Amino acid sequence: MKYRHKQFGQAFDVDLTPMIDMTFQLIAFFMFTLSFSEADQNERIRLPLSELAKPPEAVAEKPLTLQLTREGTVLYGGQEVPLEGLARLLSAEAEVLTRSDHNPKDATIIIRADAESEGGHVRRLIQLCQDATFENFVLRAKEERR
Repeated sequence: MKYRHKQFGQAFDVDLTPMIDMTFQLIAFFMFTLSFSEADQNERIRLPLSELAKPPEAVAEKPLTLQLTREGTVLYGGQEVPLEGLARLLSAEAEVLTRSDHNPKDATIIIRADAESEGGHVRRLIQLCQDATFENFVLRAKEERR
């Protein structure tokens, strides 16, 4: 950008490079810090309230999120699967982890069950995961504010 000084008639330039550089750095910062995870943003799942719920202290390694609806189906990988059909998908997921030199026992299964889902469905979901050699589970709930 060129500006003319009224008194001297000289043109001078304004260097916008530092401002553009700072803008791109801010964009990159927010891209790395914001989580746009679709797994944690499904509006169909209403988590139960719990006094014991607290945010996780560390990020789970190799997380696999399963969302149990009140109807008893599971949202997994963008599709809705009945509990009976989940065993095949979990076995395939364990096989993928094994082939990529990871142990399925080290993966963390994050279960987001709707507050109105039956307890028996949650228990059955955990059993299906255990049958597919997964061992680490995290149950999500909303923190109850007093």
